[in-house]
Amino acid sequence: QVQLVESGGGTVQPGGSLRLSCTVLGDTKCLTTIGWYRQVPGNQREPVAFVPNTGIPEYLPSVKGRFTISRGDTKNTVFLQMNDLRPEDTGHYYCNAINDAASVARGVCDEPDYWGQGTPVTVSS
Repeated sequence: QVQLVESGGGTVQPGGSLRLSCTVLGDTKCLTTIGWYRQVPGNQREPVAFVPNTGIPEYLPSVKGRFTISRGDTKNTVFLQMNDLRPEDTGHYYCNAINDAASVARGVCDEPDYWGQGTPVTVSS
């Protein structure tokens, strides 16, 4: 059983900052990449930022230079520091934790990935 616990959403004015966190609880032996998607009603969920166990984080082009994703000391926690927020950053942000595909194929872990419940971010003056 795996559970994702998210926090940090809220309402800020344009130019403000928020910090989201996501902690993955439970069986994390196959865990590789953790990141964030966001969704606005009527639109598809889009990937915002991801950080692998090893390697370079990846970002949606529109958030590069403003958002920073990092892993905590335990590696099961991810932080998304969002600076210089814009109205177009408004949406529901979902944490996504991805298991190693080879491990899932071998039956070591059951699911390819897991989702959090989401946390709302509103950027408005």
